[in-house]
Amino acid sequence: MSYLKILNKQEKADIEKKLNEQFGIDSLPGTVVMRGQERLFLFSGDLSERDLRKLETLVPIERIGIYFAKIVPGENKIRLSIEGSQILKEQIKKNVFPLDSRQTEEWMKGHELPIKTGKHGFLIMKNGEDFLGTGKASENKIGNFIPKNRRLREKENRASPETKFHNFKQD
Repeated sequence: MSYLKILNKQEKADIEKKLNEQFGIDSLPGTVVMRGQERLFLFSGDLSERDLRKLETLVPIERIGIYFAKIVPGENKIRLSIEGSQILKEQIKKNVFPLDSRQTEEWMKGHELPIKTGKHGFLIMKNGEDFLGTGKASENKIGNFIPKNRRLREKENRASPETKFHNFKQD
């Protein structure tokens, strides 16, 4: 079983340094907790580290706080979640990619965007004042990380209920 790891001041500072290099983020509001080797959570509750440790011995804790980022193995980079980009939006100063309304719809459906940005690595996707998570720019596209269960659904064929029933009866 993978336990929660509450990052100490130096470990938190290392995460903040990476976020500053990538996105211009200066500081994280709250305690940073790691689950496994990659998933990072922000916790701003009243429980102390000692309280959390005691609680973890009594009941299994899957997560605490809000999932805000993932450490990408092998790349020494951090990818912000949708919530992470929204929580930290006031601090994000670089590697922001603005989307128009058509691109935003495609993005929210989970599609890669066939765009040459001239950049490589993680970009914060934004439409107007809305932060939409992180994409990964490569030579000729921006990869999408929106989880399947959070994507906009594709529009279905809007046949009337009568037509659908008639087609069903004929099959």
